[in-house]
Amino acid sequence: MADLNFVGLGAGEIIQIGPVQIRVLEDGSRTDNRISAVEVTIPARTPGPPQHVHRMHDETFLITRGALRFVVGETVLDARAGDYVVAPVGAKHTFANPFDEPAVMFNSFTPAYYINYFRDVARLVAAEGFSAEGILRVMARYATEPA
Repeated sequence: MADLNFVGLGAGEIIQIGPVQIRVLEDGSRTDNRISAVEVTIPARTPGPPQHVHRMHDETFLITRGALRFVVGETVLDARAGDYVVAPVGAKHTFANPFDEPAVMFNSFTPAYYINYFRDVARLVAAEGFSAEGILRVMARYATEPA
């Protein structure tokens, strides 16, 4: 029988990508890589990644504080605390926080391997700074491509 994993408030690995903080709740190591989950804190007026498509994993977003703007193809959707967004394999999407308040979301990925994308981007940004080209290069390693 497997043990439960408990991650208390404020616990968990922290990945910092510029002003965005990602708290790892599950990296897949206890779920045989079936699912990973993070809590993402996005400051006010923070852009997001380029619009992209995942080819191998589903992604979910539960907004727990503030609001985020999702762009899905040509559609713009403002998601507020309590709203839930699902980006299945093949869905064009991106998100950002153009608002005046910070936002927090619970974000999950299945399968779990995509969690390493955040670790790789954090290393890239620390070494080279932000660049769309660099982010797209890392995305490509995780079956993710620009939309």
